[in-house]
Amino acid sequence: MTSQPTLQSVPALGTRPASGSNPSRAETREQLSKASYDLLVIGGGILGISTAWHAAQSGLRVALVDAGDFAGATSSASSKLLHGGLRYLQTGAVKLVAENHFERRAVSRQVAPHLANPLTFYLPVYKGGPHGAAKLGAGVFAYSALSAFGDGVGHLLSPAKAAQDVPELRTDNLKAVAVYGDDQMNDARMALMTVRAAVGAGAVVLNHAEVSGLRFTKGRVTGAELRDRLSGDEFGVNARLVLNATGPWVDHLRKMEDPNAAPSIRLSKGAHLVLKRTAPWRAALATPIDKYRITFALPWEDMLLLGTTDEEYEGDPADVSVTEKDTAQILDEAAFSIRDQQLDRDLITYAFAGLRVLPGGPGSTAKAKRETVVTEGRGGMLSVAGGKWTTFRHIGRTVMQKLEALPGHPLGDDFEPISSLPRKLPLPGVANPRAVAHRLLVDNPAPGPRMAADTAKHLATHYGSLAFDIARLANDNPELRERVHPDAPEIWAQVVYARDNEWAETADDVLRRRTTLTIRGLATDDVRAGVQDLLDKK
Repeated sequence: MTSQPTLQSVPALGTRPASGSNPSRAETREQLSKASYDLLVIGGGILGISTAWHAAQSGLRVALVDAGDFAGATSSASSKLLHGGLRYLQTGAVKLVAENHFERRAVSRQVAPHLANPLTFYLPVYKGGPHGAAKLGAGVFAYSALSAFGDGVGHLLSPAKAAQDVPELRTDNLKAVAVYGDDQMNDARMALMTVRAAVGAGAVVLNHAEVSGLRFTKGRVTGAELRDRLSGDEFGVNARLVLNATGPWVDHLRKMEDPNAAPSIRLSKGAHLVLKRTAPWRAALATPIDKYRITFALPWEDMLLLGTTDEEYEGDPADVSVTEKDTAQILDEAAFSIRDQQLDRDLITYAFAGLRVLPGGPGSTAKAKRETVVTEGRGGMLSVAGGKWTTFRHIGRTVMQKLEALPGHPLGDDFEPISSLPRKLPLPGVANPRAVAHRLLVDNPAPGPRMAADTAKHLATHYGSLAFDIARLANDNPELRERVHPDAPEIWAQVVYARDNEWAETADDVLRRRTTLTIRGLATDDVRAGVQDLLDKK
């Protein structure tokens, strides 16, 4: 049984604060149905979110809807990396790696330093492996050079030194270790902060609202019919332009526009496992499996993230899941470089799978380019698919450039070309997370114990300066200072904050994407009931 407060007794939780919170779903539906928008973005993954953010910055009237939660599918099922793409050097894509590094550094240093953190990677070279030490040493040096050596100089390290930082590293037949730097993040939190940025720039957003049909005017797509999946209410949105950013469902929406539309994409499934760590890790492992594939072992959220797989997927995107075959493959590949005790199945707390959206065509999905494709349908609807998390800002700008270039599509009197806008506009909450954590620890106006160090760090690295809003909730209601689960850093104030400020509507919205409780294996029945009780007080 978990230790949780009797939240029914907490005062004033049944009503929203007078200011600072999001409008109700009913208010948002009314706003969407009565206004006319310059751009309707269908799909609340990171591609749609980023485009909505950039479009709103450009002065467009923007609406964004998603059939599920924001970042509820592929965008919260990534490897959690902001990276240049070391493997792309294998194919000579030097320019692509340099561009990826530019975006990675911009996000981790200017745009969202509170949500990204640097991570050292060790690339072990085993006897009989697919690559030699000299080749990998030269590769990581070139990789760091393309990042202007902003993460140090790629080099080779002795196995003994590497084993000090990664105690579970398998050292049998280990010849050398190549070292390079990249960044990691919590993808769901990064997406939510980008939604907040879009709303801050004027966008109107609604999750759990699915498209039941498109609206047409003289053969052109001019909006969509929607159904609120929580209330059942039906409504519509009018827009000059509609962007289909539905990820794995992009062809489904294209067929609503044109029943004869040919398939434009193919899907690749990537599965991951989350495990409890048996020892602290001070670096990540990137282990070559063959000439083209690498398997990752990443210290993430105090856990260990293993993956990923890469195989063609032809089923319903809504049914993607981790199979026993996926689990066995991930553990078997991890065993190339990780000791058996860290790979015990009893350590697995969570497994998840996402779908990469790749351009249609033949060949192995592992070798396919992660490029973004923007197309225009016969009804004028734009569809965007593919791309990498690392370049989410670049994708938003690219789509805006496509909109600007469309003939006969006036974008409004207040429109500003994307080229005239700041290139590195920060996301909400931008701050030094160490400074935020320190303030949370020393500022404690309410009576009672100070905030725990792990909670302060967690809030600082998931909310930045917005963590002070959560601290105020906790100070106003002492029961909200308590942990949601004794083995996790999250406190009940985060649930209230997610409900009132982050569009959390279901228990899974809170447990899987607003917090880390599900991935830690701590979303127990008691925890879920407590979260649902708070959501019901909305």
